Amino acid sequence: MKSAFRKISRVGSLTGGTRWYLSEDCLLAAKRMMYAVEYRRFYFRDLEYIVIWPRSSWLRRLIIPTVLLAALGFSLWYWVNSIAGEIFTGLALAWMSLELALGPTATSRIRTTGATVELPLVKRTRRARKVLANIDAAVRADRGTVSHPAAPATSPVISQVQLRSEASATESIAAATQTNAS
Repeated sequence: MKSAFRKISRVGSLTGGTRWYLSEDCLLAAKRMMYAVEYRRFYFRDLEYIVIWPRSSWLRRLIIPTVLLAALGFSLWYWVNSIAGEIFTGLALAWMSLELALGPTATSRIRTTGATVELPLVKRTRRARKVLANIDAAVRADRGTVSHPAAPATSPVISQVQLRSEASATESIAAATQTNAS
């Protein structure tokens, strides 16, 4: 028997994490906290937008361990042994290379007709486009099959990866929404 839900993303943490599943009519978040699991269901008909943007704390995650490991490596090199210093300096370079290769960590916001929820959809922003494309395809398929006489059937969910350069576009959309509402 095949499951109606397929996993599209997983964001882990020390105390649990969040797994995201996609079905024909909804997006399901299973948030695990120690031994309890909380489920949140977002129906495609209620989904307004999903926004993913890079966290500002990513630079601290990159810089602080790199500087500490490099300082320890240089001090060991100077006072104790050059081999121990090379090991810790190499660890600092490896940490920096790994974090730069993986890219910035991400945070996300999901807006439905009734609520706004901030749950992690992806761990890093580089996976955001792939996950959002899966969600967008499912929303388009769901909204294409349901026909409402008052609304067009092809109105897709607004899904985007918001970068710093796109912040001005978001402000202009908000300004246009305020002028259209009056």
